[in-house]
Amino acid sequence: MSAGPGIALGGGIGTVALVLIALFFGIDPSVVLQGGGDPTGGPPTTQVEPRAPGAPAKDPLADFVSVVLADTEDTWKDIFRKMNREYAEPKLVLFSGAVRSACGMAESAVGPFYCPPDRKVYIDLAFYRDLRDRLGAPGDFAQAYVIAHEVGHHVQNLLGIAERVESMRRRASQAQGNAIQVRMELQADCFAGVWAANAHRSRQILESGDVEEGLNAAAAIGDDRLQKRSQGHVVPESFTHGSSAQRVRWFKQGIEAGDPRKCDTFAADRL
Repeated sequence: MSAGPGIALGGGIGTVALVLIALFFGIDPSVVLQGGGDPTGGPPTTQVEPRAPGAPAKDPLADFVSVVLADTEDTWKDIFRKMNREYAEPKLVLFSGAVRSACGMAESAVGPFYCPPDRKVYIDLAFYRDLRDRLGAPGDFAQAYVIAHEVGHHVQNLLGIAERVESMRRRASQAQGNAIQVRMELQADCFAGVWAANAHRSRQILESGDVEEGLNAAAAIGDDRLQKRSQGHVVPESFTHGSSAQRVRWFKQGIEAGDPRKCDTFAADRL
């Protein structure tokens, strides 16, 4: 979620704004946040269109990701139009193993991420297998939630949040930076819910059980649950994406409200 090179937003399972945020959300410009990771390592693969050596072979999941991304484009174009803004579509990059982006090199361990400078959503399809098999969050809508979350970071970028927040983050302490990042990630979760609500209102995309799948996915990649799995204990001050309960709460907030103005994680007293 940064607007500067080297900072990617929303790295899926590991690991945003001032004046424009205040104008758009009607909140105190001093309350801000950011998200991301600093990906390194591994040989690159290139963008999927056209498919390049090292990119994943033709996969039904790749088609699914493209369909969901196209739906987010339709939805956010309409939402931006109502705000008298123009929505610029992000580009999708599917990769395997590692990929080079304008934010630097990223290995698949980073998970799905969004890079503000090149306005691209990067997804390793293997993450979905981990989401299903290792994290216990199966289902098509769980996968759609992940895409919609990264598109939420793109929305933040278009609104000017990412650039301003990254500037602030560079002046913050580690703990303050983490807290800012958590709020950014939770807003992206809320924006994912806003997409789902509006897409369903227009095109009836949700089936029985879909919302539960999305909420389960949000819970599965909460910092507390991931830390507990990996190290046996939880360190809240190191959170960068928010707890399972927080991620569920804000995703649900977006679904119930269907309004990006209700995704005010920056001014919220309770996350």
